[in-house]
Amino acid sequence: MVEINKKLLPMKAHYFLFNAGTAPVVPFMPTLVRQLGFSTVIVGTIYTVLPIVGMLVKPLFGIIADRFQRQKLLFLIFQILTAVPFFLIMFIPAIPQDSTVTFHCHNGAADLKYCPDNGTSIDACLVESITTNESNGTLLCDMECRTEPWMWDTVCKYWNVSAYCDEKNIPADRILRLTGVVPNNHINLVDECLYFMLREGQMDGDRVPLYCPANTTDFRTSCQVQCNNEQVMGAISHSKIADGDVTGLYQFWLLFLFLIVSWAGMAVVVSVGDAICFEMLGDKPHLYGNQRLWGSIGWGTVSLFAGFLVDTLSEGKLTKDYTIVFYMTIVLIGFDMLCSSKLQHTQTRLSTNILKDVGKIFVNFRICVFFCWCVLIGFGTALIWNFLFWHLEDLASAQEGCGHSTWIKTLEGIIMSIQTFGGELPFFFLSGWILKKIGHIHAMSLVLLGFGVRFLLYSLLTDPWWVIPIEFMNGITFGLFYATMASYASIVAPPGTEATMQGLVGAVFEGVGVSLGSLLAGNLFHRIGGSATFRAFGTAALILFVLHVVVQKLTDRFSSQETRPGYAPPKEALENVEDDEPIVPGGSYQK
Repeated sequence: MVEINKKLLPMKAHYFLFNAGTAPVVPFMPTLVRQLGFSTVIVGTIYTVLPIVGMLVKPLFGIIADRFQRQKLLFLIFQILTAVPFFLIMFIPAIPQDSTVTFHCHNGAADLKYCPDNGTSIDACLVESITTNESNGTLLCDMECRTEPWMWDTVCKYWNVSAYCDEKNIPADRILRLTGVVPNNHINLVDECLYFMLREGQMDGDRVPLYCPANTTDFRTSCQVQCNNEQVMGAISHSKIADGDVTGLYQFWLLFLFLIVSWAGMAVVVSVGDAICFEMLGDKPHLYGNQRLWGSIGWGTVSLFAGFLVDTLSEGKLTKDYTIVFYMTIVLIGFDMLCSSKLQHTQTRLSTNILKDVGKIFVNFRICVFFCWCVLIGFGTALIWNFLFWHLEDLASAQEGCGHSTWIKTLEGIIMSIQTFGGELPFFFLSGWILKKIGHIHAMSLVLLGFGVRFLLYSLLTDPWWVIPIEFMNGITFGLFYATMASYASIVAPPGTEATMQGLVGAVFEGVGVSLGSLLAGNLFHRIGGSATFRAFGTAALILFVLHVVVQKLTDRFSSQETRPGYAPPKEALENVEDDEPIVPGGSYQK
């Protein structure tokens, strides 16, 4: 009969609800920011700063939680600071967009022409998608065009719009407003410029023949357009604001502020929540994975469901409608606060000098190696989090034909599902058994080996669909890693510094490793490409795996010959270690 620890049910509920609450917004946030009109450069800059924010707040509020014994209070407050700013992002308006095209009417034909800025190009598959899949359809583009006085004579005489034959009826702003009618099979890409051949126009509800004789003055002007096709608008629109000028926009500062506060909130909730979890587990830290796996269930389930809702509710709209995900976040984290308030947690251990006590552990060489390991794993994690989908989309684009655009997002959804349910979930569940069998040190080596193999397999991909079996390795490279990192930090933490230690290792992993890894991976991707970048990271991971094994073996040999100074974790924290198994300085154990 399965025995249920009712005391831990609110903890399981927290992991499920908090991860379910952040899942609707966190994966979609970069694309939402881009939809608001910010360039990929600005998005990249923001996501370089956010891990550093987490690095700073995790240990800071960990110290506050331990020093004043207010873990649960800070836990609840920062759940609010996660949900509310995320929700407020929904109300930030898009920055001004420029969709200027050239309107040319001459020799009996009329067209709209768009040429992108230097350094950018238009995807040829976009044109093929519209002209092939929607060949019988019609594109409508509302146009506002600047005019010269003589142009109104053309409108009057050749377009047969008699209203504008009278000077009094010409708009005061001299803007010509009409709707261009473009058959989808009359869209062409020529010399990196997109041409829309106009069949006719519509003005004041009437059809207008856009006819300009060859023997008249060339009718050519610039127009702002708004077409009823999201793909077309995505191709011809760009921000009016240069990257260097975005700091003058209130939208940028609101977005930046809300993201910083939410990221800080998530960082503190994760680190303090883990500290509370380990304190509730007492002398059974190996059961941490059994609690944390509920977070993976929440994330994997809701992220896919949220994506389906966004696509469904965005039908017929020019841009994706993310409204539903913000409401999902505020509701789910609200339920999380309700469950978290039921936690039966009392912080009983107190450190009178937290910084001094935490500082003691760094005289232990093995613990210093552990922190270096956290940084290195952060490098690899950054490559997967930020550039795996980029790499797969590059591979899909390199394949013949344009069909990849119709299934690549489906593949990415499948990947997220497998990473969670096929990878993280079983390894979180089995992490306690694995750690008892092989020890934390061997688990750390296994994670490095997993990264090396995973990255090398990525580098060999030619067909993106072959990534699916590789994603089961996410159990080793994230599920086992996270359980190992959190439980090891709990074991080596001096009494009363649990939240401080969880914050510190989280800051080292994300604020140092992920942040620097993103910077390095981004530059390598730009210079040598995706496959070569994964190959370089994979080779480095395998070299570090060998180095880690050698260093730990040498440490075992020296530690058996001398007693190393520094803090030793309580023996009861490793209750399942047999009597003849030596306690390894730093809180792990080996067979």
